[in-house]
Amino acid sequence: MRAGAGKRRQIVLGLPKGSLQEITLYLLKKAGYSVTVGSRAYIPVIDDPEIEARLIRAQEISRYVENGLLDAGITGYDWIVENRSDVVEVAELVYARQGLRPVRWVLAVPEDSPIRSVKDLQGKRIATEAVGLTRQYLQKHGVDAEVEFSWGATEVKAPELVDAIVEITETGVSLRANNLRVLDTVLESTTRIIANRRAWDDSWKRRKISNLALLMKGVLLAEARVLIKMNVPKDKLEQVISLLPAMHAPTINPLTSDNWCSIESVVEETTVREIIPRLKEAGAADIIELPLNKVVP
Repeated sequence: MRAGAGKRRQIVLGLPKGSLQEITLYLLKKAGYSVTVGSRAYIPVIDDPEIEARLIRAQEISRYVENGLLDAGITGYDWIVENRSDVVEVAELVYARQGLRPVRWVLAVPEDSPIRSVKDLQGKRIATEAVGLTRQYLQKHGVDAEVEFSWGATEVKAPELVDAIVEITETGVSLRANNLRVLDTVLESTTRIIANRRAWDDSWKRRKISNLALLMKGVLLAEARVLIKMNVPKDKLEQVISLLPAMHAPTINPLTSDNWCSIESVVEETTVREIIPRLKEAGAADIIELPLNKVVP
């Protein structure tokens, strides 16, 4: 028997604790992985014996992946940049706490501030949680300013404590509520699946991590799409097909009746309310809309 035979292989996967936690666990569930966070919140239980999960702050995951304490992780691109982590970026997953969209780190100042551009921050004080990211941004623009770490409530620190802030935002609502004006986008960030370089060189671990990425990307594609099925008279077929914005050509199957066929197609959910009435007018009947768990192109 070869060495290690009989011992189950595993990857150690870092899952983000905090703002990304709820939506990440939801997407994993739809991808086929049930994750339970119990009293030992640091070590959640996942129903795949080949994955050992760890619940860690997103800010730290890329460092632990880089040094090999985690084989892979799910974290934001912003924290990879912040930590200057040398990792393999396996997949981009476009989702954040409040929806399927990127987030932005923005440079903001009070509405009545005389500061109009990043150049005006020379010698000023900036508060942010992303100190490294902010310093990289200032260096790129040739600006020397004091950057201090903010433990929270960053928006309320300007103008009394600092001249400007660099803060993460999805909608900008909190910034506007605190009378802050955005000067520039420091970085646009999306969620990433990352891997340790040594783990990525291991063919079994690479396959396991790649499969996870494939399924999660399939879930995200499905989140914005639905399956439409309908019956169509053959003499109306071309007219109906012309109305379908399918990912690829729609699937067409004959029915027992010689004069009818069945069509099914995956379409963007935002278009359904407009195309269903038009499909009906074009001759389609028995139209069904179905939700999707995954779409894998």
